[in-house]
Amino acid sequence: MITRWLVLWLGLSQLICWGISYYLIGGFGDMIAADLGWSRSLVFGGFSAALVVMSLVSSMTGRFIDRHGGRVVMTAGSCLLALGCVGLSLAHDVVTYYAAWMVLGLAMRATLYDAAFASLARIGGPQARRPISQITLLGGLASTTFWPIGNGLASLFGWRGAVLAYAGFALMTIPLHLAIPNAQELAAKPALSASPGPARTARGSGRFLAALLYAGTAAFANVLNSGMSAHMIPILAGLGLAASVAVWIATLRGIGQSAARLCEILFGKKLDPFDLNLGACLALPVSFIAGLWSGTSIAAAIVFALVYGAGNGLLTITRGTLPLLLFEPREYGAIVGRLLAPSFLLSAAAPLAYASLIESFGERAALELSLALALGVFGCALVLRLRFKPKRG
Repeated sequence: MITRWLVLWLGLSQLICWGISYYLIGGFGDMIAADLGWSRSLVFGGFSAALVVMSLVSSMTGRFIDRHGGRVVMTAGSCLLALGCVGLSLAHDVVTYYAAWMVLGLAMRATLYDAAFASLARIGGPQARRPISQITLLGGLASTTFWPIGNGLASLFGWRGAVLAYAGFALMTIPLHLAIPNAQELAAKPALSASPGPARTARGSGRFLAALLYAGTAAFANVLNSGMSAHMIPILAGLGLAASVAVWIATLRGIGQSAARLCEILFGKKLDPFDLNLGACLALPVSFIAGLWSGTSIAAAIVFALVYGAGNGLLTITRGTLPLLLFEPREYGAIVGRLLAPSFLLSAAAPLAYASLIESFGERAALELSLALALGVFGCALVLRLRFKPKRG
């Protein structure tokens, strides 16, 4: 049974785990480059290496959660997060630096949303839709919370001391993950969602198309998420905003994520997941159109950050809930693990690709590429809705 306490513990763990891992490079990347005298490409390449590792272990991690539950996987992930942060804080050469990031990549796959979603799906089956939405509420504030915390710690102890403190935060998530029960869904109860979910009966070519569209949506969205996590602040500053203004506007992304997720939790109980997914995907191109005007209008920059955050935040929810309708819940971890592996691999190239694009063609070109990718996300979501949304009799 999925209790309110379990949702709270997992939500808190997502806030911490995202803040000290995925968003680490956005807060400390430039400090690390300046301290070690390395190029930004070399420094951000560590984050890319972590995402490659996430891709390689994605399917295996999902299968392991299906068989043994999330408690052991996510608790081990907490330990690996601490180990990776300690290694990063001690890194003075490229080998140690990249090794630490590879440990962090393994830890991220074992602790972030997809592991938590699979853990909840194993316990609750189709009933996991609402808990999946709820645990993302705190996780959406990870950048808003940990970028200021990281900067404060770095100003006192340097980036190495700050990352070492992050290892302490990682250890704090161990008891949160130990609270995950190992029990599986006991009975096939009808879902409380307004959607009856017959899309799960898709077989053959229909199942392949559903998998392809789901994987495509996740791949485009993860590339955007990876690129924006690493470069949103430099893009806004490069378009003409003052550095301090670019920082506070970029933090609005987290506010947008959590505000949209809160609205979904409060008002989205009867909203069909396919409709929610389409609306979230529509928000992405709208945000990047506003972003193109960010250099001349602070209002446009605010719309960019808030609307992108809202769309990305809702997509995180639908990435967790749609497989409950499209595929067999008891195979959730294995299926989603396989389908997300390409998205992790592609997103690994995003920080470096965006850096190269910005250096060669400028920040506006990065936003134009992002708009094209966002339209790809919307296209996949539109076909997914038209083809697989359950018909009401």
